[in-house]
Amino acid sequence: MKHFMFTVSFFITALCLYAYGKPSSRIIGGEVARTGQFRFAAAIHVQTSDSRFFCGGALTGNQWIITSGYCVHNAELFTIQLGSNTLEGDDPNRETVATSTYYLHPDFNPDTLDNDIAVIELRLPVMLNGYIQPIFVSTLNYLNNTDAISLGFGQISDGDPELSNELRYIDTTTLSNQECRLYYGSQITDSMICAAGNYNEGTCIGDTGGPLIITGGRNSLLIGVASFISGNGCESTDPSGYTRIYQYADWIHNITGRYGY
Repeated sequence: MKHFMFTVSFFITALCLYAYGKPSSRIIGGEVARTGQFRFAAAIHVQTSDSRFFCGGALTGNQWIITSGYCVHNAELFTIQLGSNTLEGDDPNRETVATSTYYLHPDFNPDTLDNDIAVIELRLPVMLNGYIQPIFVSTLNYLNNTDAISLGFGQISDGDPELSNELRYIDTTTLSNQECRLYYGSQITDSMICAAGNYNEGTCIGDTGGPLIITGGRNSLLIGVASFISGNGCESTDPSGYTRIYQYADWIHNITGRYGY
């Protein structure tokens, strides 16, 4: 039976690379995002007492970032980039902010990745514009066979340990938890959702905390937060795992004061 590669494994790899000035990873496959296509996308540089690593996230409101619980666990400082589809290089649309305030779900389990969700609070609200806009948090349960998009700056192959400088995205389809258990067994709980792209497209190291979204009409909806990949590697055909966001809409609302659709 196939198994989780827990996010902590991602971090060990990412920390070693980051220490040498090369942040880690990118989405496997997919396309490079257009300027302003995903205006809620957040690039999060995390610092703990003895290490640094990279995560993704999604802006909700003008002062809150939704990400993975593992991305804030024992964190001391976040440096967050918004408004840009690149991590480095000149971009007048890039806004860089720092904060140390976060809210980790009280039932987060670092061993099983159950309730793998957190909210980061920015010190001040960011100015919303044509390149920075929040995403709505879904309050509906999207089941299997829902078309969704996953995005991030993570690794594009198992053999390339560097972060993508460009935001990438892939088209995915959500699976039923029953089908996902064929890959991961009873470790899959109701708080999780799996999604698979074409062949081996999916998330990789550095994509943890990034958004799984659906689009339609005028607004995108956040339905998942990237949480885990298979121990068979990023380039395997195993589905990627996410935290199922609708179950946490009330918890997010209690912190941020915002509901989605």
